[in-house]
Amino acid sequence: MAENLLEIKDLRYSFRTYGGTVKAVRGVSFDVKKGEVLGIVGESGCGKSVTAQSILRLNPEPPGFFEGGQIFFKGRDLLKLSEKEMRQIRGKEIGFIFQDPMTSLNPTMRVGAQIEEVFVGRNDVPKKEVHERALEIMRLVGISDVEKRFRQYPHELSGGMKQRVMIAIALVSHPDLIICDEPTTSLDVTIEAQILDLLLELRKKLGTSIIIITHDLGVIARICDRVVVMYGGEVLEHGTVNEIFYETAHPYTHGLMNSIAGLSTPKDAVLKPIEGTPPDLFAPPAGCPFAARCDYGMKVCAKYPPEFTSLSPSHATRCWLQHEYAPKIDLRTRREGTPDGKSE
Repeated sequence: MAENLLEIKDLRYSFRTYGGTVKAVRGVSFDVKKGEVLGIVGESGCGKSVTAQSILRLNPEPPGFFEGGQIFFKGRDLLKLSEKEMRQIRGKEIGFIFQDPMTSLNPTMRVGAQIEEVFVGRNDVPKKEVHERALEIMRLVGISDVEKRFRQYPHELSGGMKQRVMIAIALVSHPDLIICDEPTTSLDVTIEAQILDLLLELRKKLGTSIIIITHDLGVIARICDRVVVMYGGEVLEHGTVNEIFYETAHPYTHGLMNSIAGLSTPKDAVLKPIEGTPPDLFAPPAGCPFAARCDYGMKVCAKYPPEFTSLSPSHATRCWLQHEYAPKIDLRTRREGTPDGKSE
């Protein structure tokens, strides 16, 4: 077993607002091993991005605040570090690729200057080498004609090229972990495939671990080793990609699978959406957060939160259907292929 690079334990993060306290992340736990790609999947508002930004303490405080939990990176609890110590972690040991390159890059600065800016305050790279290091990292992420791109402004680049610049900024210091917050959302499918292939190639070359935040199960199937399924600020299921796709154990994961088309889905087939709306995180439900939308919900689901049930050394789910007295329901995926065309 590979050593854990990152361990998150019982993370709870909330926001104080005029309407009350939003409990955005509620007891999330997972780990990332060296050299692996971990996917975090779930619909909008489930707490994926808040969890990711909590790792580097990027959420605005106030209104945000940690209610509890621990975040261990290389054995150090990041929540106990000073702001000065965190600045040495951000970018240098953990890189972050933000959701929208269109708004994440400064439109008033040339691309090269924004890459060089990452070296400010670092003593490990002499000033005379900064320019060449910036060009080197641009070549690494597949940017062509780097001297020309170096002098251009963000509006002169395509969406895919902007995303490559964001990846270059995250890779400047060869971090041990890169967090990608929906890195392909604004890209067409051809450029999306190129960016995902690039991330896998960089992992192979540099041995970098990757956390990829997404709501796209096709991206999960293509790039990830393990998957964490989040809903209502909680983790409902986690396991390897094959376990999540073919040994589905939670009704929410099952609902996500049924709401997407596979390669073998007939063109006139009607996809089944998950009816209802996510829970109100101003006043989270007492039981399972998915109980109100679940096709298999029982009285106990609404009243009491289920514990995690281990289904294999790598696969666990948080659902009352796993209880010995619950009705036996098979939620495993029954289709010819996953979103990327892999067959059962």
